[in-house]
Amino acid sequence: MKDLAFPIADAVLKGDTADIYFLRACEVLEREGVNPRATMEVFPSRDGILCGMREALALLRRVLPPDAEVWALEEGQPFNRKEVVLRITAPYLSYGIYETALLGFLSHESGWATAARQCVEAAGDIPVVGFAARHVHPAVAPYMDYAAIVGGCASASTPEGARLAGVVPSGTMPHAMIICFGDTVRAAIAFDRHMPPEVPRMVLVDTFRDEPQESVAVAQALRERLNGVRLDTPGERGGVTSDLVKEVRAHLDLAGFPWVRIFVSGGVTPDRIREIREAGAPVDGFGVGSYITSARPIDFTADLHEIEGKPIAKRGRIPGITPSPRLVRVL
Repeated sequence: MKDLAFPIADAVLKGDTADIYFLRACEVLEREGVNPRATMEVFPSRDGILCGMREALALLRRVLPPDAEVWALEEGQPFNRKEVVLRITAPYLSYGIYETALLGFLSHESGWATAARQCVEAAGDIPVVGFAARHVHPAVAPYMDYAAIVGGCASASTPEGARLAGVVPSGTMPHAMIICFGDTVRAAIAFDRHMPPEVPRMVLVDTFRDEPQESVAVAQALRERLNGVRLDTPGERGGVTSDLVKEVRAHLDLAGFPWVRIFVSGGVTPDRIREIREAGAPVDGFGVGSYITSARPIDFTADLHEIEGKPIAKRGRIPGITPSPRLVRVL
C-alpha cells in the first residue's frame, strides 16, 4: 500500500487531536515504567467499504519502532461487521495516543466511501463524480473526495482530493461564472477560449433559459469542441427529471449534436439514479454531493487482545488474536 501521499498534521503527531484520557493514560504508564508489547485490533460496527487505511498507515510509519508488526486490510476492500481490518503489535506507548486518530481516519472515510459505492452500484456503467466538497469543512474536503474515489467515483471536484487518489479533478464552470457573463453561450465561448484543451467543455444549461434551448445554443456555438451539458435544475423548478433528460437528448440529436453528453447533478441519490435509469433517460454521468457527505460514519472500535504475547481482553470480547485471514502484513 502506498501511503506517502498523506501528510500527517503536527497536531495529530503531538496528540492534540486525541481524546485526553489517552494522553493521561500514557503519561501515567510512562511515569510508572509500564510499556508492554501490546497487540491492538480494530474492527467496524457494520458492513462497508474500507477507506482511511492509507492515512492510518502513514501515521503508523511515522511513530512505530522498527520491531513493530502491522497487519491490515487493503484500502477499498469491502468488510463485514466485526471483521478485523487493522492489527498493531508494538510497545503500547508508541501508538497509544493515536487510537483516536486511527479510528477517526477509518470511521469517517469508510462512511463516505460506502455511500459513494452505493451510488456507483446504482449507476452501473454510468460514471459518478463526487461533487461534495462544499458540504464539509475545507480541512477535511480532500479526504472526503479521496474516499469518494476509493468508493468508486470516477473523480471528484477538489485538486487535493484528486491528487491523493491519483486522478484528475473534475468540474468546469459554476452558475456564478455564467451569471457574471450574463449569458450562457458567452460564458461557454470564453471558457473554451481560455481553458487548456485537456479540460472537458461541459457547460451548465439551466441558468437563464429552457434547458433544451440552452443546450442547443451552446452546441451551435462550440460545435465539436463541446463535450457535454450539465443539468442542475433547482428544486424550485422541479429539479432534473427523466423527462427533462429525454427532452434535452432529443433536441440535441435533432439539431445534429448526438455526441454531446448529458451530465446530471443536484440532489442525486442512489434511489434517484435508479429511478432515472429505470425510466430509460439517457444520462452519461452523475454528480453526487450531499448523499456522500451526509453519510453516517462507520464506528470502528480498537481493543487490546494480547499483552507480551499473552491473550487478554475486556469483558464481552474474546482474548487473543482474532483469526483474520484477509489481513496482509504491511509493516
